[in-house]
Formats: sequence, structure tokens, C-alpha cells
Amino acid sequence: RISHVINYDIPYDTEAYVHRIGRTGRAGREGEAILFVSPREKGLLHAIEKATKQKIESMEMPSMETINDKRITGLKERITQTLGAEKLEFFHRIVEQYQQEQNIPALEIAAALLKMLQGDSPFLLTQKSKKPKHEFKETPREERFSSKQRKDTSEQESGKERFRIEVGHNHGAKPGNIVGAIANEAGIDSEFIGRINIFDDHSTVDLPEDMPDDVFQLLKKVYVAGRQLEISRFNNSQHQPIDTKKRKFRPKHKKRRKKTLKEKGKSIS
Repeated sequence: RISHVINYDIPYDTEAYVHRIGRTGRAGREGEAILFVSPREKGLLHAIEKATKQKIESMEMPSMETINDKRITGLKERITQTLGAEKLEFFHRIVEQYQQEQNIPALEIAAALLKMLQGDSPFLLTQKSKKPKHEFKETPREERFSSKQRKDTSEQESGKERFRIEVGHNHGAKPGNIVGAIANEAGIDSEFIGRINIFDDHSTVDLPEDMPDDVFQLLKKVYVAGRQLEISRFNNSQHQPIDTKKRKFRPKHKKRRKKTLKEKGKSIS
């Protein structure tokens, strides 16, 4: 019975988008899916339209004045509905008593009651002042560290396992992108996502150590900053993913050497 699905971040996988919007309009009901798209994400939007074989209708963002007018109209409608549907004799007496005791006009009393109804949050939107740009000191080239020189020495939270994902600073990845992708696509609440360390060409993230294998396989296909996570379990000592297939390696030239000596009737130590 979900009426709306709002995609605050555009999915990088068209199948993920279809899966998300499929949560509304089920069982013959109607529903709407709203997608926020920035100008640099128009390519992803066209990919979704191509996959779904339908044009996504463009919507104009409402202005601040439009939103404020809508709120005022809604408040007036609530007042009208209350006047027509509720018995107000008891409240009439309270207002009359207060007006006589305090000698305050009824209009001011009504305004105070509306303020009580609204609470501390502002009723109308206001134009936010632009924040000043922060100046960052550029680090000299010789003081910078590449991903090969860095070591992930941060402490790992208890009950969590560290994983490596193949997206980093070079790809434009940010902690919010990683948390959002894991939370939305794998269904892992953000409170269960631990420390995130972003390097040049990869990142590490702490996730619950008892994570099911199907969730682990799903995360491999999730996209962040246009790249698949390709998640793998992380070996901190080697600073690279653990090789799940342990194979004994023997140089081929030694095998050939051993065979040659046996043919001559000699032994090797």
C-alpha cells in the first residue's frame, strides 16, 4: 500500500531502479515514483528510460513561494474542516473566559493557539544565506601519500568484519555514497555500517561479520560513483583482498629441471 517511492539518489544499476519503484502501485493500485536527477546524471536517466522502454516525465521543482502558499492554504482548509465537523462549545467557553480575564482580543488568542499548534519549527520556508567557501591549504606533492603507501591501521569495531571495495578518491567516492548504496541496495541499515576508509583506488568498510552470503553477492554488483563495488574480504596485514583460492605455486622451470635430471639418473636435494 505504498503510494510513493522517492529516489533521492539515482541508482547506477537499472535493475536496482526497477526493484525500488516496484514497491509502489502493486496489486492493481496506482503509485508514483519520483527521481531526483542532477545535470551530470542525465546519462544514467537515459539508461533507465531505455531499460524500462518508457519516457520519465520531467517535473519542475516548486519555488519557495509556491510551497509557502500551499502550506497557508492547507492550514486554512484544516480550520474550515474543524469548524464544520467538531463540537466547539467547550472551547468557546474557555476562549471567552480567557478573553475576559486577560482583556485580550480574540484575534490574538487565535493566533497564539495556531502558534501552539505549529510548535517550534517554522511554518514558512525562508531563503537560506549562502555559506562562505572554505579555503583549503594544498598539501605539497612530496607530502602526499599514494594508495600503495597508505596503511589501514584504524581499529575495527567489535562484531564487524572489514571488507574492501574497488572504488576510491580517484573515482569520486564519498562516505555518503557508500553508505547510501549499501543501505538502499542491500537492505543493511546505516547503523550497522561501521568505519569507512577511502583511499585513492579503493576503500574499506566495516560490516556485520555474520552477513549472509546472498547479501555479500548482491553487494558485489552494487555501483558507487559509476563503478561496481566488487566487494571482497579484507586482509589488513597484506592490505589487499584475501585470496579465497589458496594454490601452491611452483615455477615451471624448476619442474622441467627436475624431469631432466631424473632422465639422466641423477637425484636432487
